Amino acid sequence: MNVDDYGGRMLPAQRRDELLRVLRTEGRVVAKDFAVRHDLSEDSVRRDLRELAAAGLCQRVYGGALPVSPAVADYAGRQSVAVENKDRVARKAAELVRPGSTAILDGGTTALAVARALPPDLRATIVTHSPTVAAALAVHPTVEVLVLGGRLFKHSVVTSGSITAEAAAGIWADVFLLGVTGVHPEAGLTTGDPEEAAMKRTLAGRAGDTYVLASAEKIGAASAFRVLPLSEVTGIVTDVPLDGPAARALLEAGAPLLAAG
Repeated sequence: MNVDDYGGRMLPAQRRDELLRVLRTEGRVVAKDFAVRHDLSEDSVRRDLRELAAAGLCQRVYGGALPVSPAVADYAGRQSVAVENKDRVARKAAELVRPGSTAILDGGTTALAVARALPPDLRATIVTHSPTVAAALAVHPTVEVLVLGGRLFKHSVVTSGSITAEAAAGIWADVFLLGVTGVHPEAGLTTGDPEEAAMKRTLAGRAGDTYVLASAEKIGAASAFRVLPLSEVTGIVTDVPLDGPAARALLEAGAPLLAAG
């Protein structure tokens, strides 16, 4: 039986399964449209979306929901997510750190992959608020490392807060390599914590150019807190095919994409 045949008699579990299917295939759910399509009350759809969001299965937005990003897991959990995708993005992003330049490198597993992908003969200055990135660069023979101190945000293993922001105010960098958990044509660039989002905006304001590290699992997904709109970054480094539907949606929204291998 087609799901539409259930109409208003769809069981709650069937409704939620169908909502998740629509999120996967269409990239968003509009509560009003879903209710009309399946002869349901809009209140029941919104209730289902609240339950799915509470379970971490979607990100609620005005009027419906967007796919949730798998990158909202803690640092340890993210280390095994899309490793090859992140490595492709990291190799391309490492090319954006020019000899003699100053670059701000965000925290996270993709940023760590960027640190490891920097050429061994590169002479540059890397500014970071990530202890793990700093430790990885400690063995680089020719890169200078500046570490921004502050309160350690253990979920992402980065420093944040007023102390970090004050330290960043003394920096002017050529480029900032920004990590986010979601890149969506409507929601923009998002992450899962408000303080972390604010810290990322602060760092973006200290660089001439900002490039986003966006492996495939982050494309089309959203988290709760906006970092920046798509229009305020120089480029988005991603490994999704640029002729695919996800990339086309971002390009139509004005996002500048850079293909990563």
